[in-house]
Amino acid sequence: MSEHAETTTAGTPNEARPLLVERQGAVLIVTLNRPQSRNAITVELARALLETFRSFDDDAELAVAVLTGAGGSFCSGFDLKELSAGETPRLESEGDGPLGPTRLLLQKPVIAAIEGYAVAGGLELALWCDLRVAAENAILGVYNRRWGVPLMDGGTVRLPRLIGQSHALDLILTGRGVSGEEAWRMGLVNRLTPPGEALPTALALANNLACFPQQCLRSDRRSLYEQWSLPLPEALRHEASYGLKTLQSNEAQAGARRFVEGHGRHGRYDDL
Repeated sequence: MSEHAETTTAGTPNEARPLLVERQGAVLIVTLNRPQSRNAITVELARALLETFRSFDDDAELAVAVLTGAGGSFCSGFDLKELSAGETPRLESEGDGPLGPTRLLLQKPVIAAIEGYAVAGGLELALWCDLRVAAENAILGVYNRRWGVPLMDGGTVRLPRLIGQSHALDLILTGRGVSGEEAWRMGLVNRLTPPGEALPTALALANNLACFPQQCLRSDRRSLYEQWSLPLPEALRHEASYGLKTLQSNEAQAGARRFVEGHGRHGRYDDL
């Protein structure tokens, strides 16, 4: 848990805490907890999210985080009531994102568990995550189009990289909402679940990822993200340098020995 979350929530009932943080083994569950506003992000909550994910990245005992929302919704974006009252998020082109962690490149994966609405900045938070698990009846969209609020947390960058320019322009220009099922068809979400099953499915996926040798997983993930800005020859050299560091750690040799001993075969996770 971040220092900010600890100092602002100690002694407070869960229902009054804007951010809930729970450890389950190597998995951290981060829950947006403002259900009365469909988990809209305030300035305070953006700061708490940022500090929580920085702490997660620095915690050697944690491997994967799951980001979700309370009360049947993921997140409806920045709280427009705060904005109308003059409370604005951090609005600068450098440094941290307006919604907190959206400009961070963590060392570890984060999975979004989406029920209900993931719209406006809430969609951008989901796009920041590595993987997205959504209920069939979830709604994802650039709803801020309706009020002239720009995408500033990576939406215009990550959305076309995930689903292609044509689908991205459809969502960004029209502001329409798409169901979890349509989002899955266009590649916006990675797993589709019945209503109410997004979080348990995301947790199962997180625990599967946590079972794998972590240096290899993290270096392959990092290489994938960093290749976007590199020419192909440089990206290939970059990938090889990460791979060599992993091989030098002896992680691959240890994995090979487990394979020879019969572990982890046929898609099994329970004996890794």
